[in-house]
Amino acid sequence: MLETLRKIVQEVSTARNLQTALSIIVRRVRKAMGTDVCSVYLLDAKRGRYVLMDTLGLNPAAIGLVSLAPSEGLVGYVGQREEPVNLEDAPQHSRYRYLPETGEEKYHSFLGVPIIHQRHALGVLVVQQKIKRRFDEGEEAFLVTIAAQLAALLAHAQISGSMNLLPSGKFSSASFEGLPAAPGVAIGQAVVIMPVADLDSVPERLSDDLDAEKSSFLQALSWVREDIRAVGAKLANRVSAQEQALFDAYLQMLDEESLGAEVIKRIEEGHWAQGALAYVVKRHVKYLEKVEDSYLRERAADIRDLGRRVLACLQEGGEVRQEYPPNTLLVGEELSPTLLGEVPKEKLLGLISVKGSSNSHLAILARAMGIPAVMGLTDLPWAQLDGQQMILDGYRGQVITTPDERKVRQYELFIQEERALTESLEAEAGLPCVTRDGHRIPLMLNTGLAADHVRALSYGAEGVGLYRTEVQFMMAERFPSEQEQVNLYRQQLSAFSPREVTMRTLDIGGDKPLPYFPIEEENPCLGWRGIRFTLDHPEVFLSQVRAMLRASEGLDNLRILLPMISSVREVEEARALIRRAWSELRQDEGLPLVNPKVGAMIEVPAAMFQIQALAERVDYLSVGSNDLTQYLLAVDRDNPRVARLYSGYHPAVLQALMHIAQQAHAARIPVSLCGELAGDPAGAILLLAMGYQGLSMNLASLPRVKAAIRRVDLQQARELLARVLTCASTDQVVGHLGVFMNELGLGWLAGPKG
Repeated sequence: MLETLRKIVQEVSTARNLQTALSIIVRRVRKAMGTDVCSVYLLDAKRGRYVLMDTLGLNPAAIGLVSLAPSEGLVGYVGQREEPVNLEDAPQHSRYRYLPETGEEKYHSFLGVPIIHQRHALGVLVVQQKIKRRFDEGEEAFLVTIAAQLAALLAHAQISGSMNLLPSGKFSSASFEGLPAAPGVAIGQAVVIMPVADLDSVPERLSDDLDAEKSSFLQALSWVREDIRAVGAKLANRVSAQEQALFDAYLQMLDEESLGAEVIKRIEEGHWAQGALAYVVKRHVKYLEKVEDSYLRERAADIRDLGRRVLACLQEGGEVRQEYPPNTLLVGEELSPTLLGEVPKEKLLGLISVKGSSNSHLAILARAMGIPAVMGLTDLPWAQLDGQQMILDGYRGQVITTPDERKVRQYELFIQEERALTESLEAEAGLPCVTRDGHRIPLMLNTGLAADHVRALSYGAEGVGLYRTEVQFMMAERFPSEQEQVNLYRQQLSAFSPREVTMRTLDIGGDKPLPYFPIEEENPCLGWRGIRFTLDHPEVFLSQVRAMLRASEGLDNLRILLPMISSVREVEEARALIRRAWSELRQDEGLPLVNPKVGAMIEVPAAMFQIQALAERVDYLSVGSNDLTQYLLAVDRDNPRVARLYSGYHPAVLQALMHIAQQAHAARIPVSLCGELAGDPAGAILLLAMGYQGLSMNLASLPRVKAAIRRVDLQQARELLARVLTCASTDQVVGHLGVFMNELGLGWLAGPKG
């Protein structure tokens, strides 16, 4: 049965259209199960009825004509229950409805299973037999499995309009949920980027002229290298030096001593250039795609993109340029960072990628350049969207295809309001962050790439609340030397002096592995990461801490933050190493260093219940709300299948944050929060009410949060907090926040409505 199932799934997945897929299913399922009838009913959302779309065994003339309301017949009963219905004698059931057009009066046994996609019933798959019998558990399980495989196909067909008999190439309006990778909203025309060359279609072939093959390969390699350099040069004024290092990494991959050397070796073994290139690239990609951690999987995408570019040059004798309309939304299965430099800045409005996450190089660059982006759109029929009008909502992680006039106008108004809002907020950016009744709360910057400190300071940032030191490690080809770290840290500390800069010690593992130090684990987010890794490698920890201390000489604005703390022993061991580094630098080298404050991150739930003990061992606490939310809700926010369940407004998350603040106050230790919740105006008001003494966020959020806090008083914030802490669901919390923001005239600070 398993082999039969595999064959059916393979045939359906390669079917040229929906009707062919349905035909395959009814024929193959009827044969595999030995039934008299197999039928597929699909829900027509506009009519609200289940329509017979294909059948083998019933009257074929009824296809497309017979339909049932959800309240009618056994088919509607299956759809309402959203679970299988298995009957020995169907005509005796109270919900049975006789349909003379189908000729089904002679069939007694009935098994119907719902076709469900993302909690919505799309249709019903039915088998019937003349004899009276209950289908056994194995048969029921087989049909349920087929229905589950059919669900994704039907969802795509429904969205693309092929179920609604629209003209070819036209799409009904539909909304797709993905991962918000870079904030912002854009309305534009989809430009679908297909792979520039198909590595999988290159045949194996021997060559008699190996010198010519090597020459053509090296020429293609040179063209691609020059193109990447040109892209980097175009982006020189739009991204920082660290972000440009991404393109240096690409050039290193293409070096004749790296990827190129392997291809040359393959050619010298007798293979033609295209085949040698495809072989080497696919081997690297296959290895990296098996790795659990997200960062290395993203590197597989980079290598595949580079391989395609070189192959295109080999096949075409040079690069083929694409034309871009003035309002381009780039759409692709796996967009690469190099595309950002190919599209003229004034034409590129947004990025939409089926694959990828908020940790990808593309997402990093998009945020740095202020380009809205959505990724992880697993259900998007991307290859069919070229030329279609689309809306990209980078706040929600949503893409709307072929929007109606009402939706377009709604988002056009939001874009206009956002521009006006940005201008008005910048006018008050330099004012202090103080509530109407005089309560002050510092706003600080979250950063990891080279910060735009000029803008941050003009926005009123009172320092850096979280500097992610791992970014430098992730972009390097090896562990950075101590002096390289000193140079980078000194830049940050100097730029914000005398304001404090909180530098988190190396936080790798989980979703942030190092390319040169892969960590292979079954469950990396619960594994060897953060402080666990650095305590096991004191040489790495000590080198980094010494670099931080050296960089702080004479500035004295360094604070050190320890990530992923789950026990007091980790804090004690880390502090002992920090004291050792500080003493060695003072005594052995005579550096006049001030002892920096050391803090612990509260992001592991266990740490929530050790606040008092931690307070006796550190100088301050910083709540990492993103990871804390992820661990409390058991939701991987970079997984598009469950990302919708991730919310900082979940009642359990708010209760946990309240508990932390209360415990910190009782222990008389400063507590701040860094994370997405701090960068949301409504979330910042709740955190203000809870008693957090500092909020750290990304640069774009600073003006919005400040505007919200300056327009409320502390008592109003506390009354709002009291209401939301009684809520039983995220929806209730969001509802209260929406009413509050609108009543105070702060609704304009929120994202798009509707």
